[in-house]
Amino acid sequence: MAAAVEDTYAEGFSGCYSEFLVTAKNRRWLMAAVNDAVGYATSGIGCGCEAGIDRILDPGNSPDGRIGAAVQFWVASFSSGAVKQLEDELIHRIGQCVLTAPTTAVWNMVDSEHSFEVGRKLGFFADGFQREEELFGRTMVVVPRMMGEFLVEKCLGYSMGVMGGNLWFFADSEDSALEAAECAVDVISKTQGVIASFPGGVCAAGSKIGSSYSFLNASTHEKLCPSLVSCVGDSLVPEGVESISEVVFNAVSLDVMQDVAFRIVDAAKDTKGLLKISAGNYGGKLGSYKIHLKK
Repeated sequence: MAAAVEDTYAEGFSGCYSEFLVTAKNRRWLMAAVNDAVGYATSGIGCGCEAGIDRILDPGNSPDGRIGAAVQFWVASFSSGAVKQLEDELIHRIGQCVLTAPTTAVWNMVDSEHSFEVGRKLGFFADGFQREEELFGRTMVVVPRMMGEFLVEKCLGYSMGVMGGNLWFFADSEDSALEAAECAVDVISKTQGVIASFPGGVCAAGSKIGSSYSFLNASTHEKLCPSLVSCVGDSLVPEGVESISEVVFNAVSLDVMQDVAFRIVDAAKDTKGLLKISAGNYGGKLGSYKIHLKK
């Protein structure tokens, strides 16, 4: 029997993102660079940004004819400093994790009137030996390095999108909760313009806004912890539920986010042992976007 789908919505909020393509000689060195670059970027609660792989491109679809990975980096636009924060994250992560990786190059993927001169700034690493060249119809900064030359597009675009899409999977076992979440991640991985930033795309430690400790702005969602049912008087864990997994995702537009949410629900609802699908919303405290679970 299919899991019950709660007639509710996930609460999304506005964020700014940049997407760029990393290309490399082969998949081994591509993934080495990309996995390092998106590391420690799961949640804006404690990380400088949120990041993930959007999709893998075959050599025939990349500017330089090599295998590539499109990666997105996101910062919530709660403050006026969000754009500068995003630029800093791009410079640091590309500079430390992609420029240093063998055979890599970086290409802009956002067609926008807004951009950062990330390539120009990374060029300073060449200590005056950097140069600009028109390659593959793009303005590239060439940075000499011990293993050949690093190419990075002079400007990387950025735009606005929607962050905070989420789905909760209530299951009768950890295995079932994980299977449903993995199903959701598979849908996201096949959808252009969406990323799930947590490890493997799955969050095992959902949070709520605020804490009993003044120095924390978020903490564990105790009402959704199965192990705390007997300790919390107003627990939200239904009878028979032993594990709740969460998938959190960001999308380049509300339409894309809503569409992927519908498709995740359709794909996951028949998971064996899955009892209910729901989502988190906070009464408008985070944002004004509503991502509905039911059409």
